[in-house]
Amino acid sequence: MLDPSPSSAGPAGRSLKDQIDTSSGGRREFNFDRKHFDFIAGLLYKLAGISLAPHKIEMMYSRLARRLRELNIKDFDTYCALVDSENGEPEIRFLVNALTTNLTSFFREQHHFEHLAKTTLAAVKTSQSSSSKPRLRIWSAGCSSGPEPYTIAMVLCANIPDIRRWDAKILATDIDTHMVDTARRGIYAAESAKTIPSDLRDRFTKRVRDGAEPEIAMVDELRRLITFKPLNLLEPWPMKGPFDAIFCRNVLIYFDRPGRTTVIDKFSIPCSPQNPKILWRNNSKVI
Repeated sequence: MLDPSPSSAGPAGRSLKDQIDTSSGGRREFNFDRKHFDFIAGLLYKLAGISLAPHKIEMMYSRLARRLRELNIKDFDTYCALVDSENGEPEIRFLVNALTTNLTSFFREQHHFEHLAKTTLAAVKTSQSSSSKPRLRIWSAGCSSGPEPYTIAMVLCANIPDIRRWDAKILATDIDTHMVDTARRGIYAAESAKTIPSDLRDRFTKRVRDGAEPEIAMVDELRRLITFKPLNLLEPWPMKGPFDAIFCRNVLIYFDRPGRTTVIDKFSIPCSPQNPKILWRNNSKVI
Protein backbone atom coordinates (compact mmCIF):
# COMPACT_ATOMS: atom_id res chain seq x y z
CA MET A 1 0.00 0.00 0.00
CA LEU A 2 2.62 2.53 1.08
CA ASP A 3 5.61 2.65 -1.21
CA PRO A 4 8.53 4.57 0.33
CA SER A 5 9.87 7.32 -1.93
CA PRO A 6 13.24 9.05 -1.78
CA SER A 7 13.18 12.04 0.53
CA SER A 8 13.05 15.38 -1.21
CA ALA A 9 14.97 18.39 -0.03
CA GLY A 10 12.95 21.06 1.71
CA PRO A 11 13.90 24.45 3.13
CA ALA A 12 17.64 24.87 3.73
CA GLY A 13 18.27 21.51 2.11
CA ARG A 14 16.61 19.54 4.89
CA SER A 15 14.91 16.30 3.94
CA LEU A 16 11.16 15.93 4.34
CA LYS A 17 11.72 13.52 7.21
CA ASP A 18 13.93 16.05 9.00
CA GLN A 19 11.22 18.68 8.62
CA ILE A 20 8.63 16.31 10.07
CA ASP A 21 10.81 15.36 13.03
CA THR A 22 12.04 18.82 13.97
CA SER A 23 9.41 21.38 12.95
CA SER A 24 7.93 21.26 16.46
CA GLY A 25 11.23 20.89 18.25
CA GLY A 26 11.56 17.11 18.38
CA ARG A 27 10.06 13.71 17.75
CA ARG A 28 6.36 13.37 17.08
CA GLU A 29 3.79 11.56 19.16
CA PHE A 30 3.18 9.37 16.09
CA ASN A 31 5.75 8.27 13.55
CA PHE A 32 5.03 10.22 10.36
CA ASP A 33 7.37 9.98 7.41
CA ARG A 34 7.54 10.54 3.67
CA LYS A 35 5.53 7.49 2.71
CA HIS A 36 2.64 8.60 4.92
CA PHE A 37 2.68 12.13 3.55
CA ASP A 38 2.85 10.95 -0.07
CA PHE A 39 0.07 8.41 0.39
CA ILE A 40 -2.33 10.82 2.09
CA ALA A 41 -1.51 13.70 -0.27
CA GLY A 42 -2.04 11.37 -3.23
CA LEU A 43 -5.36 10.19 -1.85
CA LEU A 44 -6.53 13.76 -1.27
CA TYR A 45 -5.56 14.66 -4.85
CA LYS A 46 -7.39 11.63 -6.23
CA LEU A 47 -10.55 12.29 -4.24
CA ALA A 48 -10.80 16.06 -4.30
CA GLY A 49 -8.24 17.34 -6.80
CA ILE A 50 -6.51 19.24 -3.99
CA SER A 51 -2.74 19.39 -4.33
CA LEU A 52 -0.72 19.55 -1.08
CA ALA A 53 2.86 20.76 -1.40
CA PRO A 54 5.55 19.52 1.02
CA HIS A 55 5.39 22.73 3.07
CA LYS A 56 1.94 21.55 4.23
CA ILE A 57 3.57 18.77 6.27
CA GLU A 58 2.99 20.47 9.61
CA MET A 59 -0.64 21.11 8.81
CA MET A 60 -1.25 17.53 7.67
CA TYR A 61 0.38 15.97 10.70
CA SER A 62 -1.25 18.20 13.32
CA ARG A 63 -4.76 17.81 11.93
CA LEU A 64 -4.57 14.07 11.40
CA ALA A 65 -2.78 13.40 14.70
CA ARG A 66 -5.91 14.69 16.43
CA ARG A 67 -7.93 12.23 14.40
CA LEU A 68 -5.68 9.31 15.38
CA ARG A 69 -6.24 10.19 19.05
CA GLU A 70 -10.01 10.36 18.55
CA LEU A 71 -10.03 6.91 16.93
CA ASN A 72 -7.48 5.50 19.39
CA ILE A 73 -5.28 4.47 16.44
CA LYS A 74 -1.67 3.78 17.39
CA ASP A 75 0.16 4.91 14.23
CA PHE A 76 -0.14 6.31 10.72
CA ASP A 77 0.46 2.92 9.12
CA THR A 78 -2.80 1.73 10.69
CA TYR A 79 -4.62 4.92 9.72
CA CYS A 80 -3.47 4.71 6.10
CA ALA A 81 -4.52 1.08 5.98
CA LEU A 82 -7.96 2.10 7.27
CA VAL A 83 -8.63 4.73 4.60
CA ASP A 84 -7.29 2.36 1.94
CA SER A 85 -9.63 -0.46 2.95
CA GLU A 86 -13.17 -1.33 1.89
CA ASN A 87 -14.37 -0.09 5.28
CA GLY A 88 -12.55 3.21 4.96
CA GLU A 89 -15.12 5.22 3.04
CA PRO A 90 -16.69 6.90 6.12
CA GLU A 91 -13.24 7.89 7.37
CA ILE A 92 -12.24 9.34 4.01
CA ARG A 93 -14.88 12.03 4.49
CA PHE A 94 -13.27 13.00 7.80
CA LEU A 95 -9.84 13.04 6.17
CA VAL A 96 -10.95 15.41 3.40
CA ASN A 97 -12.69 17.64 5.95
CA ALA A 98 -9.60 17.73 8.16
CA LEU A 99 -7.26 18.73 5.35
CA THR A 100 -9.50 21.37 3.80
CA THR A 101 -8.56 24.92 4.79
CA ASN A 102 -11.52 27.17 5.57
CA LEU A 103 -10.71 30.87 5.74
CA THR A 104 -13.68 33.18 5.38
CA SER A 105 -15.44 36.23 6.82
CA PHE A 106 -18.50 38.40 6.20
CA PHE A 107 -18.00 40.99 3.44
CA ARG A 108 -14.49 39.74 2.79
CA GLU A 109 -13.10 41.74 -0.16
CA GLN A 110 -16.05 44.11 -0.07
CA HIS A 111 -15.50 45.43 -3.61
CA HIS A 112 -16.77 42.11 -4.96
CA PHE A 113 -20.10 42.67 -3.26
CA GLU A 114 -20.23 46.29 -4.41
CA HIS A 115 -19.83 45.00 -7.97
CA LEU A 116 -22.60 42.47 -7.35
CA ALA A 117 -24.95 45.23 -6.19
CA LYS A 118 -24.09 47.92 -8.72
CA THR A 119 -23.40 45.90 -11.85
CA THR A 120 -24.73 42.34 -11.71
CA LEU A 121 -28.05 43.03 -10.01
CA ALA A 122 -28.60 46.12 -12.17
CA ALA A 123 -28.14 44.01 -15.31
CA VAL A 124 -30.51 41.32 -14.05
CA LYS A 125 -33.17 43.91 -13.17
CA THR A 126 -32.90 45.42 -16.65
CA SER A 127 -33.06 42.08 -18.47
CA GLN A 128 -36.09 40.94 -16.48
CA SER A 129 -37.93 44.23 -16.09
CA SER A 130 -41.02 42.89 -17.84
CA SER A 131 -41.22 39.68 -15.82
CA SER A 132 -43.90 39.30 -13.14
CA LYS A 133 -41.52 37.02 -11.21
CA PRO A 134 -37.91 37.84 -12.07
CA ARG A 135 -35.44 34.97 -11.82
CA LEU A 136 -32.06 35.28 -10.10
CA ARG A 137 -29.53 32.53 -9.42
CA ILE A 138 -26.17 32.94 -7.66
CA TRP A 139 -23.72 30.20 -6.70
CA SER A 140 -21.24 30.40 -3.86
CA ALA A 141 -18.79 27.63 -4.81
CA GLY A 142 -16.56 26.86 -1.84
CA CYS A 143 -18.83 28.52 0.72
CA SER A 144 -16.87 27.29 3.76
CA SER A 145 -18.78 27.99 7.00
CA GLY A 146 -21.25 30.31 5.30
CA PRO A 147 -20.28 34.00 5.62
CA GLU A 148 -20.02 34.39 1.83
CA PRO A 149 -23.53 33.18 0.89
CA TYR A 150 -25.07 35.05 3.81
CA THR A 151 -23.25 38.19 2.65
CA ILE A 152 -24.63 37.66 -0.86
CA ALA A 153 -28.12 37.27 0.62
CA MET A 154 -27.73 40.55 2.55
CA VAL A 155 -26.73 42.33 -0.64
CA LEU A 156 -29.75 40.93 -2.47
CA CYS A 157 -32.23 41.86 0.27
CA ALA A 158 -30.74 45.33 0.69
CA ASN A 159 -30.81 46.10 -3.04
CA ILE A 160 -34.04 44.40 -4.12
CA PRO A 161 -36.83 45.82 -1.93
CA ASP A 162 -39.43 43.45 -3.41
CA ILE A 163 -37.19 40.36 -3.15
CA ARG A 164 -40.18 38.22 -2.05
CA ARG A 165 -41.69 38.74 -5.50
CA TRP A 166 -38.57 37.34 -7.12
CA ASP A 167 -37.64 33.77 -7.85
CA ALA A 168 -34.25 34.37 -6.20
CA LYS A 169 -32.04 31.55 -4.99
CA ILE A 170 -28.48 31.19 -3.77
CA LEU A 171 -26.73 27.83 -4.00
CA ALA A 172 -23.89 27.38 -1.50
CA THR A 173 -21.59 24.37 -1.81
CA ASP A 174 -18.41 23.09 -0.24
CA ILE A 175 -16.49 19.83 -0.23
CA ASP A 176 -16.19 19.95 3.58
CA THR A 177 -19.41 18.46 4.98
CA HIS A 178 -18.70 19.86 8.46
CA MET A 179 -18.51 23.36 7.01
CA VAL A 180 -21.76 22.86 5.10
CA ASP A 181 -23.50 21.83 8.33
CA THR A 182 -22.08 24.87 10.13
CA ALA A 183 -23.21 27.17 7.33
CA ARG A 184 -26.68 25.69 7.35
CA ARG A 185 -27.01 26.39 11.09
CA GLY A 186 -26.14 30.04 10.48
CA ILE A 187 -24.91 30.77 14.01
CA TYR A 188 -21.61 32.59 14.53
CA ALA A 189 -19.49 34.22 17.19
CA ALA A 190 -20.70 37.80 17.64
CA GLU A 191 -17.13 38.98 17.08
CA SER A 192 -17.25 37.75 13.47
CA ALA A 193 -20.18 40.06 12.69
CA LYS A 194 -18.04 43.17 13.17
CA THR A 195 -17.14 43.10 9.47
CA ILE A 196 -20.84 43.48 8.54
CA PRO A 197 -21.88 47.13 8.01
CA SER A 198 -23.80 48.22 11.11
CA ASP A 199 -27.12 48.88 9.32
CA LEU A 200 -27.06 45.43 7.73
CA ARG A 201 -25.90 43.79 10.94
CA ASP A 202 -28.85 45.30 12.83
CA ARG A 203 -31.29 44.19 10.13
CA PHE A 204 -30.05 40.72 9.26
CA THR A 205 -28.62 39.25 12.48
CA LYS A 206 -30.03 38.61 15.91
CA ARG A 207 -28.31 37.93 19.22
CA VAL A 208 -28.95 34.36 20.36
CA ARG A 209 -26.41 34.05 23.14
CA ASP A 210 -24.87 36.52 25.58
CA GLY A 211 -22.16 36.09 28.16
CA ALA A 212 -18.47 35.40 27.71
CA GLU A 213 -18.94 33.94 24.21
CA PRO A 214 -21.87 35.81 22.61
CA GLU A 215 -23.33 34.47 19.37
CA ILE A 216 -25.47 35.84 16.58
CA ALA A 217 -27.75 34.07 14.09
CA MET A 218 -28.74 34.89 10.55
CA VAL A 219 -32.39 35.89 10.21
CA ASP A 220 -34.93 33.84 8.28
CA GLU A 221 -35.09 36.47 5.52
CA LEU A 222 -31.59 35.38 4.51
CA ARG A 223 -31.94 31.67 5.24
CA ARG A 224 -34.86 31.13 2.90
CA LEU A 225 -32.79 32.36 -0.04
CA ILE A 226 -29.95 29.86 0.43
CA THR A 227 -29.64 26.13 -0.20
CA PHE A 228 -26.54 24.47 1.26
CA LYS A 229 -25.13 21.31 -0.33
CA PRO A 230 -21.86 19.35 -0.17
CA LEU A 231 -20.12 19.24 -3.56
CA ASN A 232 -16.77 18.20 -4.98
CA LEU A 233 -16.09 20.60 -7.86
CA LEU A 234 -14.24 17.92 -9.83
CA GLU A 235 -17.15 15.49 -9.73
CA PRO A 236 -20.30 15.75 -11.89
CA TRP A 237 -22.55 18.64 -10.87
CA PRO A 238 -26.23 17.83 -10.30
CA MET A 239 -27.34 21.42 -11.07
CA LYS A 240 -27.40 22.91 -14.54
CA GLY A 241 -28.03 26.61 -13.87
CA PRO A 242 -28.03 29.00 -15.52
CA PHE A 243 -26.40 31.23 -12.90
CA ASP A 244 -26.24 35.01 -13.09
CA ALA A 245 -23.10 35.09 -10.94
CA ILE A 246 -20.69 32.52 -9.57
CA PHE A 247 -18.44 33.26 -6.61
CA CYS A 248 -15.36 31.04 -6.51
CA ARG A 249 -12.90 32.87 -4.31
CA ASN A 250 -9.70 31.36 -2.95
CA VAL A 251 -10.79 27.87 -4.00
CA LEU A 252 -8.83 27.29 -7.19
CA ILE A 253 -5.50 27.84 -5.41
CA TYR A 254 -5.90 24.36 -3.92
CA PHE A 255 -5.96 22.68 -7.34
CA ASP A 256 -3.01 22.02 -9.58
CA ARG A 257 -3.02 23.52 -13.09
CA PRO A 258 -5.04 20.70 -14.79
CA GLY A 259 -7.58 20.80 -11.95
CA ARG A 260 -7.96 24.57 -12.21
CA THR A 261 -8.44 24.36 -15.97
CA THR A 262 -11.08 21.65 -15.59
CA VAL A 263 -13.07 23.60 -12.99
CA ILE A 264 -12.88 26.92 -14.86
CA ASP A 265 -14.07 25.23 -18.07
CA LYS A 266 -16.97 23.67 -16.16
CA PHE A 267 -17.94 27.05 -14.68
CA SER A 268 -18.52 28.46 -18.17
CA ILE A 269 -21.36 26.02 -18.84
CA PRO A 270 -23.96 27.03 -16.21
CA CYS A 271 -23.62 30.80 -16.69
CA SER A 272 -26.66 32.72 -17.89
CA PRO A 273 -26.39 33.69 -21.59
CA GLN A 274 -28.36 36.91 -21.02
CA ASN A 275 -26.57 38.31 -17.97
CA PRO A 276 -22.95 38.93 -16.91
CA LYS A 277 -20.88 35.80 -16.50
CA ILE A 278 -18.86 36.58 -13.43
CA LEU A 279 -16.36 34.29 -11.81
CA TRP A 280 -14.32 35.72 -8.96
CA ARG A 281 -11.19 33.83 -8.10
CA ASN A 282 -8.08 34.68 -6.11
CA ASN A 283 -8.85 38.42 -6.09
CA SER A 284 -9.35 38.53 -9.85
CA LYS A 285 -12.45 38.65 -12.02
CA VAL A 286 -13.15 36.66 -15.16
CA ILE A 287 -16.04 37.81 -17.38
